[in-house]
Amino acid sequence: MNLNEVEIRSIPSLDAADSTLLNNHSLLNLLNVLQGELSLVGLALANDTEFLQSALNRCAQIERDLRDPEATLRHAERAEDLLHEIDGSLAMALDAVPGSKERTDVRESAENIRSVLEIFRVRAREILSRAEAPESWVEFRVDQLVADFRQVFAAIEQNSHGRYRITFNPNNRGPKDYYVNFQVEGARPGYVRVPLIIKDVIRDLMANARKYTKPGGTISALLTESADALAFTVEDTGCGIPSNEIEQVVHFGVRGSNVAHHRTLGGGFGLTKAFLVTQQFRGRFWIASALDVGTRVRFEVPKPLALVSPANQSPSARACELLVFA
Repeated sequence: MNLNEVEIRSIPSLDAADSTLLNNHSLLNLLNVLQGELSLVGLALANDTEFLQSALNRCAQIERDLRDPEATLRHAERAEDLLHEIDGSLAMALDAVPGSKERTDVRESAENIRSVLEIFRVRAREILSRAEAPESWVEFRVDQLVADFRQVFAAIEQNSHGRYRITFNPNNRGPKDYYVNFQVEGARPGYVRVPLIIKDVIRDLMANARKYTKPGGTISALLTESADALAFTVEDTGCGIPSNEIEQVVHFGVRGSNVAHHRTLGGGFGLTKAFLVTQQFRGRFWIASALDVGTRVRFEVPKPLALVSPANQSPSARACELLVFA
């Protein structure tokens, strides 16, 4: 897309509770999906959205605690307890209603709940790792990183209950299928280094691109690690952002006026989180968009001196690295 970019340089500051919620944005989205699916199972089994009340209460409690960093860490440490509790409640509910396990709608919701719980397990581990080393860079195999993102999109597709499909093969694309093209280029062949929080941001931005693009659209993303920087771009063929609102949609909880009616389980935090994390890593952030054409979001962050090849450092930078890391 040939669009004029706007560089986002600042947004209104957040209080400590909102900042914590922002950092846990992906957990918030997962909990919203879980509560929605648990309510659907309740409707299917007993015509009661609160049929699985204990599991719903557990999700709601964690959601309330996402503004408290210490409480969030406790929940992350006890993620397995949550998984067993919800899985157990689901199994008991299915056992209590004869024939429920053979019903397609119930089976699909149960499978989706278990898929989301597995993703929750991964997110909890990432939160604990980030708490120990907030700005550490982690090396991933490119194929494994791509597989992780495909798992996320598989869960998104499953949660749609057949409203759309997501494909990664342009030759296997139906007229209402999303085509997702995610490319990764590491500085070392087959590997890429990414901070865990930036991996989280990339997931959020790609999910956002899908959310505001109609079925049949395209989401293209490129993650590139060079010798001295990490860059990411995601582009969609979605509804776009009004030109006079591009800077405002990055503000906490703000969405474009053209999507106010759009059904979403998120909190309108994705762009805010992406921008603030980019700032945290001393990077730059841009948005380009046009109504009914699409949106492109990109950012670039410098790699820490310890990861930069000496051949790509200035003499003063190398001297600084010796001082800092000696």
